Amino acid sequence: MKNNTYLFEEVKSLVEQKFKKESADHDWYHIERVLKIAEYIQHQEGGDLLVVQLAALLHDISDHKLNGGIKNDCGRVSREILTRLKADEKLIDQVCDIVDHVSFKGAGVNDVVDSLELDIVRDADRLDAIGAIGIARAFHYGGKNDRSFYEPDLDPSLHADFDSYSSDKSHTLNHFYEKLLLIKDRLRTKTAQKIGVERHQLMEGFVANFLNEWNVKLE
Repeated sequence: MKNNTYLFEEVKSLVEQKFKKESADHDWYHIERVLKIAEYIQHQEGGDLLVVQLAALLHDISDHKLNGGIKNDCGRVSREILTRLKADEKLIDQVCDIVDHVSFKGAGVNDVVDSLELDIVRDADRLDAIGAIGIARAFHYGGKNDRSFYEPDLDPSLHADFDSYSSDKSHTLNHFYEKLLLIKDRLRTKTAQKIGVERHQLMEGFVANFLNEWNVKLE
């Protein structure tokens, strides 16, 4: 069994090297922000710090947006990594139980409620999806995937399952209605809920201003 500090540093180094190659919407800086937010929430709310740290680092390790479309693959890859690094089996199970349940899977898909550590990591990831950074990430991802800013005749869809959500190719502004503006009410920890209010309000203001400018409302 590896010393916890060494295990954390080894996983962090491995993830940093992998995600430095990714684009800004899902790069190392995103992982690092999620880690910092998760550590902050854990400090306020409790839970196992190492489990939170490792799950935060590994939550996108094989995300379907990055691995060619394979869904729910983060747990498998996380298990391979942690086993190779000789982590404790119980720790591996705890981390792998979290990472496949972090990502948003559609407005109509209920979140799995399993542990405080899952709540913390999922909240941290979702906080990085909203606010100023969330707006930047959304439009970066949309541009990278040749999506328009907005198409007035294309309404948002509240997806009932992960397949329809993950295959949707709608314009970027719809993503606010289909996910980002829903996040505030799906945060589970009190700490994240407090942070989420201001970030949500910023997005509401942005969307309102975007639509005013799109429709050339100058008065």
